[in-house]
Amino acid sequence: MAEHDLERTLWAAADKLRSNMDAAEYKHVVLGLIFLKYISDTFEAKRQWLADHAADGYDPEDRDEYLGDKVFWVPADARWPNIQRNAKQPEIGKMIDAAMDAIERDNAPLKGILPKDYARPDLDKTRLGELVDLISNIGFNQPGHTAKDLLGRVYEYFLGQFADAEGKKGGQFYTPESIVRLLVEMLEPYKGRIYDGCCGSGGMFVQSEKFIEAHGGRLDDISVYGQESNPTTLRLCKMNLAIRGIEANIQLGDTFHQDKHPTLKADYILANPPFNISDWGGEHLRNDDRWQYGAPPTGNANYAWLQHFIWRLAPTGTAGIVLANGSMTSNSGGEGDIRRNLIEARVVDCMVALPSQLFYNTMIPACLWFLARDRSNHKFRDRRNEILFIDARKMGQMLSRRHRELATADIEKIAATYHQWRNPGDAFEAVKGFCYAATLDEVRANNYVLTPGRFVGAEDVEDDGVPFEEKMNVLTGRLAEQFAESARLEMLIREKLKEVGYEL
Repeated sequence: MAEHDLERTLWAAADKLRSNMDAAEYKHVVLGLIFLKYISDTFEAKRQWLADHAADGYDPEDRDEYLGDKVFWVPADARWPNIQRNAKQPEIGKMIDAAMDAIERDNAPLKGILPKDYARPDLDKTRLGELVDLISNIGFNQPGHTAKDLLGRVYEYFLGQFADAEGKKGGQFYTPESIVRLLVEMLEPYKGRIYDGCCGSGGMFVQSEKFIEAHGGRLDDISVYGQESNPTTLRLCKMNLAIRGIEANIQLGDTFHQDKHPTLKADYILANPPFNISDWGGEHLRNDDRWQYGAPPTGNANYAWLQHFIWRLAPTGTAGIVLANGSMTSNSGGEGDIRRNLIEARVVDCMVALPSQLFYNTMIPACLWFLARDRSNHKFRDRRNEILFIDARKMGQMLSRRHRELATADIEKIAATYHQWRNPGDAFEAVKGFCYAATLDEVRANNYVLTPGRFVGAEDVEDDGVPFEEKMNVLTGRLAEQFAESARLEMLIREKLKEVGYEL
């Protein structure tokens, strides 16, 4: 079975077992079990290797052997084979809770993050047992893939599916993968400190790891820092990172009022803060040191997020932030003045307008802000007097009636355009309807509005050689045909109604 087929098959089966349980609640049941399966599979693989090399002095009961390979220790009763053997027992919920407790007890980094409410009365134990059997299929008989790779993919796929199932609530913990990939491909976080002050389930960090591995880099070259205000989402994030073997400093708390990384200066910031938050407590932070470009309005946190992230950047750091489109044009509450100050301070590097229907939680159109503390030197060319505008609104493909995704080719085209403009020696060319590098004078002339469509112009339309009059004749002919067909259908409907005693 192909990898994506496996994911879809597992999801369809798991969702069928959900019955009447709300997706937001069921999410933790399923993802907790996938994590337990991952922990056990990884442990068993290491244990078998140690047993096979016992003659060389390796001891499968020495916990330090596991710690050295970043493998969590799993006590005997908590191992998946024991869980699977008892899947049909009425006490399976208590056994899973006990397994989670035991794993947390023996692994300090997992303390307090695993779900432990499988024994609750309202959780159908028969369906729970069926779910255990289903998840037992992950990792076996899959040529070319390790259990860890598959479990990581399944976990990530399920996060997206649960976000879709939850709708608006789902977007609070999950940023669609194609948007995260775009941010990562544009910023290229090879080495240094990566930060996300509203990290949700950790997708920015996972994609950064994938990028580094795909380009032959070393995970040891990055340090990961994050903060999340929702304790339940924080646990999802820590499980997600643990499955990937990503060591991270993720803290719980409100980023604006309880900044848990007060001295951090990040080399890369990737973030998707919640759009247009009105109750962020800005009235208590009017004189905050982070507002170097102006105090953000108390009724909208967009410009608070932008300034917080700039404050967290290292001197040569870069950031990619997802925000609502209104952030590019709004003048309410002093936002226009702040935007002007950001532009005049030369920290706005690139603006990308995104297509609609990319998000699970909102229909609000979104954009990407790319910020840089120093656009004059470092490893890129001097861009202080320019801003790159990219209009990607026509890109992407519909995965369903309500959800769009950026294709790999779309991501590569947008990222390549940014790099050609930013990198010294690369040949950048403006493309009507898609990209344009505007001077600061041009931005000033547009009253500091940052909407890409205002700068890239209209896309050129190729002349197909057909005269205008001929096109109009064809169009009017088609319209006449449609009107005639509509009249014919109306007549048929009237006749049928008359036959049954109704008359219009």
